[in-house]
Amino acid sequence: MEIRIDTDYITLGRFLKLQGLAATGGEAKLLIQSGKVSVNGEMCTIRGKKLVSGDTVGFNDDNYTIIGSK
Repeated sequence: MEIRIDTDYITLGRFLKLQGLAATGGEAKLLIQSGKVSVNGEMCTIRGKKLVSGDTVGFNDDNYTIIGSK
């Protein structure tokens, strides 16, 4: 699934919240810290990880590709 962003980047925690994958920032933090989220095919435990155009987030057997506005 392609997800368009209107900024240069979006943080991983904010991405999870905006996509409805986490209800709160605290829930996003727990999902990330527990190793349930990957970025570009590798487990990522950094909530503030900056996602840019071309990055892919994996969660619950779904993949989301970030598409920039530029």
